[in-house]
Amino acid sequence: MREEKKLLLEEIKEKIDSSSSLVVTKFKNITSTESWNFRNILLKNASEMEVVKKRVFLKAFEKSGYKCSIEELDGQIAVIFIKDDPVGAIKAIFEFSEQTNKLEVIRGEIEDKVYNKEDLLFLSKLPTMNDLRAEFLSVLEAPMSGTLSVMESLLTSVIYALEEKKKLEEKNKG
Repeated sequence: MREEKKLLLEEIKEKIDSSSSLVVTKFKNITSTESWNFRNILLKNASEMEVVKKRVFLKAFEKSGYKCSIEELDGQIAVIFIKDDPVGAIKAIFEFSEQTNKLEVIRGEIEDKVYNKEDLLFLSKLPTMNDLRAEFLSVLEAPMSGTLSVMESLLTSVIYALEEKKKLEEKNKG
C-alpha cells in the first residue's frame, strides 16, 4: 500500500475511533455550495463529513473493530463522524437529504450498535438533547410560575378589597 493511502487510512481510523457515532451515506451531484452549507450545518451539530474511497473506508472500519461489506456501499460514499449528540446530526442529515435528494443514508453506528436507514429515520424524529433539556426546564418552571400567579392574584385581591373598604368608609362619612 502506498504511503499516501496508509496516511489516509490512519486518518480515517482515528476519526472513526474518536467519534461516538457515524453515518455512512451515498451521494450524487452535490454542488460545492451545497456541500459547504451541509458541512456548516454538521459543524453546528458537532459533526463532520468526509468523502472517502470505499476500500480505504472499509479497511479503516475493520481496523476499528466494525464490520461492513462492500456490497452495502453503493455509489460514492461520504461518512459523517458525530462527536456529540447523534440525534441532532441525524436530523440535519435527513433534512438535507429531503431538501436536495442528493444524499441517501445507508447505515449508521451509534455507540457500537448498527442502525439501518429506517432506524436512523426514526431517531431523526426524536427531540435532540437540547430540546429535552428545554422541556425539562419548562416542567420545572411551570409550578413556580403558577405559584407566582396565585401570589400576584392574592395581592391584587387584597389591594382591591382595601380600596373598596376605603370607598365604603368615605361613603358612610359623607
